[in-house]
Amino acid sequence: MVMHSGIPTVGGEVFFDECYNVNPLVNAFSAGIVKAGETVSATSYGVGNPVYIVGSATGKDGIHGAAFASKDITEDSAKDLPAVQVGDPFQEKLLLEASLEVIKTGAVIGMQDMGAAGITCSTSEMSAKGEHGMDIWLDRVPTRQDNMQAWEILLSESQERMLIVVQKGREKDVEKVFAKWDLNCQIIGVVTDTKRLKYYVEDKLVADVPAESLVLGGGAPIYKREFKEPAYFAENKKFKIESIEEPTDLKAVVKHLISHPNIASKQWVYNQYDSMVGTANMSTNAPSDAAIVNIKGTNKAIALKVDCNSRYVNADPEVGCAIAVSEAARNIVCSGGEPSAVTNCLNFGNPYNPEVYWQFVGSIKGMGKACIKFSTPVTGGNVSFYNQSSYEGPVFPTPTIGMLGILKDKRTRMTLDFKNEGDSIYLIGSSKNDISSSEYLYSFHKVKNSPAPAFDIDEEYDVQQAVKELIKARAIQSAHDCADGGLFITLLESAMPNGLGFDNSCDEEVRKDAFLFGEAQSRVVVSVKKDDEDKFIEIMMQAGVDFSYIGDVKGKEMIIDEESMGTVAEAKHIFDTTLGELLK
Repeated sequence: MVMHSGIPTVGGEVFFDECYNVNPLVNAFSAGIVKAGETVSATSYGVGNPVYIVGSATGKDGIHGAAFASKDITEDSAKDLPAVQVGDPFQEKLLLEASLEVIKTGAVIGMQDMGAAGITCSTSEMSAKGEHGMDIWLDRVPTRQDNMQAWEILLSESQERMLIVVQKGREKDVEKVFAKWDLNCQIIGVVTDTKRLKYYVEDKLVADVPAESLVLGGGAPIYKREFKEPAYFAENKKFKIESIEEPTDLKAVVKHLISHPNIASKQWVYNQYDSMVGTANMSTNAPSDAAIVNIKGTNKAIALKVDCNSRYVNADPEVGCAIAVSEAARNIVCSGGEPSAVTNCLNFGNPYNPEVYWQFVGSIKGMGKACIKFSTPVTGGNVSFYNQSSYEGPVFPTPTIGMLGILKDKRTRMTLDFKNEGDSIYLIGSSKNDISSSEYLYSFHKVKNSPAPAFDIDEEYDVQQAVKELIKARAIQSAHDCADGGLFITLLESAMPNGLGFDNSCDEEVRKDAFLFGEAQSRVVVSVKKDDEDKFIEIMMQAGVDFSYIGDVKGKEMIIDEESMGTVAEAKHIFDTTLGELLK
């Protein structure tokens, strides 16, 4: 889809767990750039203004699509496949270009795409926002099948369609644009002052409803669901790190992690997509924690990141979702950007299950707390419930966070790769005696019940502010946050791009496995030129944030406490090939 639409695939996240075996989740985050003053609202007003449907014809695909998304997966689900929309990427690209062109005519009052519930949704939302009504003639809607019923036309979720309200008298200007792009452009209604939606078939009224009644915040009911803490939450809190014996063979842990599909490179996935279409992606040959996209003709760029470790959220929804927001912000900061805004896709099981709804409530609380802390308003998103099956139960609560940040000056961008042999390696943030919910604990020791990783939102904020200052002062050569797999995987990911090794020592105040493989939050690995160390230390002292020297960029091997974990090249081969081999 993205290739045909001219959108580069610049980032993403892939996470494997048995809970997704029957109900896999796919979330897509698309970002665009607009010039201030050149946007069009999804609203409708102006009595007598014509209402157009433009783009593809309406078919029976996608009917009950929203309802299909609100059902458990069962053996009978395959019978509901007509509810799945059929996309046409080429038609979508034509519609996108035509929509941009028609906006420039100045004839458009309002525009909205056809999402869930199709014409019903777009007509009601646009009318409610503009405090007007519409008369719609369904028999004028271009259709793919003959003899479609009125309810089928209303509820179809066929893709590549827009509803447009146009200034009366400017019809020819609009029709000319869509004729150029060879797309349907049909008047199907008119704006009224009734605040009601009246749907007709051949002048016969088939439905009459107040627009506001169909829109959240209007007459639509708001439910207060029952929720309760699940039993597993108390079990998670019982976990003690002392119950896990420290490994004597670190190499075995390292090999396990770099060959685990949740840690290993996802290039098997992203190489199937075009990352360079539009020539705006700045991250292809200069990896950073967030994807950096050029804003041509300016000194600015945008940073994009998608994050959510659903294991953390399942362990503790409020903390886990706050971590998802914080990690997205941390990745943008480590790339030289300023976190700016969030969108989301909130994936949960059946909300009528009080334990699932407890997860949902906790996640919203955590997201709100973190978004306020990092000044990242939630500008949009959606909720996907009923992600469960009778075989596996609900999926892990998965509130996927898509965050956008701004680089005000492209020269301040920061990458994650070690650049010079001999540079010092520092850990910003404090080490914790914590392995909770880590990949190491979950898959190496096979302990499924533990709390979310150690996390303090104030400490997280302070760490990010310190990293911003270091980048601004050009005091560091690289920055990479500690996340899945812990500190060792962070070091390896910084080492691989240029094949540079590292010689590091562990913090003697915490367990070695916690130091290397624990996933305690609010930690960033940076490399510093020897000549810049005084400047680095001065900035860190002023920031008042914990930091420690842990080693040097050195050679081609990965050395921990004078013990070799193998060469970077050997690890990179395993890291790069694991997922492809598993999915063959």
